[in-house]
Amino acid sequence: MLTPLEIEALKLSLLIGVTSTICALPFALGCAWLLARRDFWGKGLFDGIVHLPLVLPPVAIGFALLVLFGRNGIVGAYLYDWFGFTFAFNWKGAALASAVVAFPLMVRAMRLSLEAVDQRLEAAARSLGAGRRRVFATITVPLTAPGIIAAAILGFARSVGEFGATITFVSNIPGQTRTLPIALYTLTQIPGGDLPAWRLAGLSVIVALAALIGSEMLARRMAHRLRGLD
Repeated sequence: MLTPLEIEALKLSLLIGVTSTICALPFALGCAWLLARRDFWGKGLFDGIVHLPLVLPPVAIGFALLVLFGRNGIVGAYLYDWFGFTFAFNWKGAALASAVVAFPLMVRAMRLSLEAVDQRLEAAARSLGAGRRRVFATITVPLTAPGIIAAAILGFARSVGEFGATITFVSNIPGQTRTLPIALYTLTQIPGGDLPAWRLAGLSVIVALAALIGSEMLARRMAHRLRGLD
């Protein structure tokens, strides 16, 4: 049986993972489409900025988010003054940090899938009178579905496992920002916390494996369906 601490950390991690994935997915798809289908001035720089969270230390990302979206941050101060909304020291800030860290992984998975789509099918649909939006919704997105599913699950798994950016941006607050990785870190800092820490580590492995296996199964199922339509 899970303890109340483990249940709380698990629920919070799942909430943050789902929220960050849902919010980041449309923007990641847009960036992936731009990188896969369009040539424009500064594309290399844009590509580098999108993938920057992959190489930056997570603590640096968390500090940048704190400067931008903290209660007195460049953007955060206006959000609080105008809308009474803040990312600082609550689960919404943890979701933002997780989304930023997972974003490049999602973009990369969908970009590879978009590049594999035969653009002659899209051209044929446009030649029959379909608009660009309809072609995107009825041709491009269905053919890219395995990559979109993989991106969503990978983004979710990365969000659930996020630690450095989250603890730097929103600290370690029970019930608000203490996710599985942060709870695990907390237990390693107190005497007698080894056994509970092992339990949380095992729980984290189970969640990550379930996400990855689910991604593979969904992607294969979608690929089989698409092949059945050929």
